[in-house]
Amino acid sequence: MSDTVLVVGAGPTGLSAAAGVASTGRKVVLVEKENKLGGAPIISGYAKLVPSGEWAKDAIGRMVKRVEDDARITIHKGTKVTRVDGDFGNFTATLSNGQSVNAGAIILGTGFTHFDSINKPEWGFGTYEDVVTTTQVEQMVVAGKIACPSDGRVPERVCILLCVGSRDRQIGREWCSKICCTVSTNLAMEIKELSPKTDVFIYYMDIRTFGLYEDKYYWRAQEEFRTKFVKARIAEVTQGPDKRLLVKGEDTLVKRPIVIPMDLVVHAIGMDPNLDNPEIAKVFGVGLEKHGFLDRGEHYTSSFSSTRRGIYVGGAALAPEDIDTCISHGLAMAMRAVGDMNSLGQKAA
Repeated sequence: MSDTVLVVGAGPTGLSAAAGVASTGRKVVLVEKENKLGGAPIISGYAKLVPSGEWAKDAIGRMVKRVEDDARITIHKGTKVTRVDGDFGNFTATLSNGQSVNAGAIILGTGFTHFDSINKPEWGFGTYEDVVTTTQVEQMVVAGKIACPSDGRVPERVCILLCVGSRDRQIGREWCSKICCTVSTNLAMEIKELSPKTDVFIYYMDIRTFGLYEDKYYWRAQEEFRTKFVKARIAEVTQGPDKRLLVKGEDTLVKRPIVIPMDLVVHAIGMDPNLDNPEIAKVFGVGLEKHGFLDRGEHYTSSFSSTRRGIYVGGAALAPEDIDTCISHGLAMAMRAVGDMNSLGQKAA
């Protein structure tokens, strides 16, 4: 039986899993399709993370350094797994760089894909320069300036539209992306910190700052930073004769039509299944659940098992998740895989 664990994906989940396995003394091969480690927080240029408030480059940077400095972890960047043969205890994985890896177990921390707002055209993305996504505003925060892309001016009025690519049956997104409400309230406060004179509005169906995030984000954004929350159903985003954006819809509390001028409109984009999931499912021989996320196996006695024995899956590959939960999933998968390998070895002996 191979004592190596193959970890696929080097975002928060995969980095945590790799470090966890290595801490038990086993060898790890970490495979990442991008040319840098860190996953979405690094590739997409996130600003301060929820709920720690740490800059992504610092927090995730420490996780990257931990695996890069560990001699038990071999890293392949710009690489995919193209074939998996064998069974639990003795997998052989073929890599796109021509190498092969013998592994006793495989951990999938392959993450998610940001919703593409082009799929919600009535809300102006792709038509008007000043309709952007939360990811783009995160990058503005990192750069230290909130600005309208069309002309570089500091916006007087910004609105964030929630549930873009989430909870929307009309475009096939029948799930809540879990973290968007909290990320958006955090972003509203960051906008105000950089531009105190900017008015920030959040248009929502419901607010889901789950768990302990309610007072730290929802109430603080209102009471300390004067973010204005509007319960509404948005119909469309257009442009007025003065080039300002017009957010049109219905205020669902007072049952009245609204047309509100804005300088910058932000889509709070949801979490889609990884676009590579059909390929991942085929290569690794694991199942997909009905929405396209990776499916889990029996959970109560074999947590984080996939539908194939010896292959484990967690984090945002399973469903929309926050970063802290993904990190916890990574460590849990590491312990699950190592424990199962130990049991297999004892039975073989």
